[in-house]
Amino acid sequence: MSPHVACRIARLKLPIGTALVVVLAVTGAIRAEQAQPVPPRPAQPTVDEVEIRVLPVQRNVYMLLGAGGNTTVQIGNDGVLVVDTQVAGLAPKILAAIRKLSDKPIRIVINTHVHGDHTGGNEALAKSGPLPVRIMAHENVLKRMTAPNQPSVSEASLPLSEYFTPTRDFFFNGEAIVLHHVPAAHTDGDSLVFFRGSDVVSTGDLFTPESYPVIDLQNGGSVQGVIAGLNRILEITVPAKFQEGGTYVIPGHGRLCDEAEVVEYRDMVTIVRDRIQDLIKKGMTLEKVKAARPTRDYDTEYGTNTGFWTTDMFVEAVFRSLGGKK
Repeated sequence: MSPHVACRIARLKLPIGTALVVVLAVTGAIRAEQAQPVPPRPAQPTVDEVEIRVLPVQRNVYMLLGAGGNTTVQIGNDGVLVVDTQVAGLAPKILAAIRKLSDKPIRIVINTHVHGDHTGGNEALAKSGPLPVRIMAHENVLKRMTAPNQPSVSEASLPLSEYFTPTRDFFFNGEAIVLHHVPAAHTDGDSLVFFRGSDVVSTGDLFTPESYPVIDLQNGGSVQGVIAGLNRILEITVPAKFQEGGTYVIPGHGRLCDEAEVVEYRDMVTIVRDRIQDLIKKGMTLEKVKAARPTRDYDTEYGTNTGFWTTDMFVEAVFRSLGGKK
């Protein structure tokens, strides 16, 4: 019985027999709640059904929500900077939403990683205006996009202004913008994009507050890298009053967040990592680790049994990332 339940029962000052009945009832209710299956997530809308929503974040930075990964837009006298371009089919709607914010040309596109729901609109945005567009990313993104096992992509969609150092910075639209490479996290080419003047961080899929993190082992991801990347976000962010607001965090998918939500997410991933590591040390196979349900108390918030990334897939990715064997 948890201390919270015990305290509540103690305050009621019930006879011992009655208190025992209450304890059994509460315990049964908790177990029943934990045993409830995770409901499936609703089906994703088609491209034609998607409506691009524009959310002002801070200063001249905006968040565009669609069907792919979230898009970050910074506007100003120098032009438009875009972080992640969602899927190719949404490019006309993304462009229309940007045009409502600014009539300046798109000058810079930054890809936080290689996946098509963040790079699919690169070509359309690169060809949207009279001026050349710089597509920037870590060099591992370019390597992955041009690898033989990847679908062929046009040269116009490739990040040809790549960086290979731990950080890269430049000045655009009146503020410093810093790219932080996070090695071996969601993938091996993840970048955090920090708008220093606006106090906004765009994280890509390193942080997805409505689901367990996708650990793409085939593209160099690892659970240790995810945790290191989340800690890097927390080094950048500063909360405002009562731990709310301050630095805003635009995730790869899901709602706009602040530091407190990143802390909760980092703690969740760390606890699940530690649980699975302990089960591996005890010699458990993957099947036994899944049966032990190391994510059970987080599944109602982050888990799903259907769709692209299920709870079982997350557990298996962590298991393999930590060296577990079948």
